[in-house]
Amino acid sequence: MPLLNLYYVGEKMKKKIFTFKFILLGITTGLVNGLFGSGGGTILILGMFFLLDIDEHKAHATAISIILPLALVSTFIYMKHGIIVWPVTLKIMTGGILGGYIGAKLLSKIPEYLLRKIFAVFMIIAAIRMVF
Repeated sequence: MPLLNLYYVGEKMKKKIFTFKFILLGITTGLVNGLFGSGGGTILILGMFFLLDIDEHKAHATAISIILPLALVSTFIYMKHGIIVWPVTLKIMTGGILGGYIGAKLLSKIPEYLLRKIFAVFMIIAAIRMVF
């Protein structure tokens, strides 16, 4: 009986740790997205891949679906503070919708190893751009 109980406690602890990873990843993503206006999706992809063991294609697709409600909350707050440049927003959004459609279609066609390399190059360029 004690062994069975120990197994139960171990499984319960694993579930709590796994749930904690979800919550921590969500808080970090929301904070970064709200503070910087971008980067939350990147954190989500890396977190889902490394912490939650979700394959890259699913991590990228899931990140986009998570970012949508986060972006809506941030947008509402930015609107209240009057810091959105609407003419620029609407013009870029038009191209962004088209690019999002094309990117979503391409995601399933790109092999995982190539997706990882493209994402890594994007991350390196973004990091260099942030430093300089």
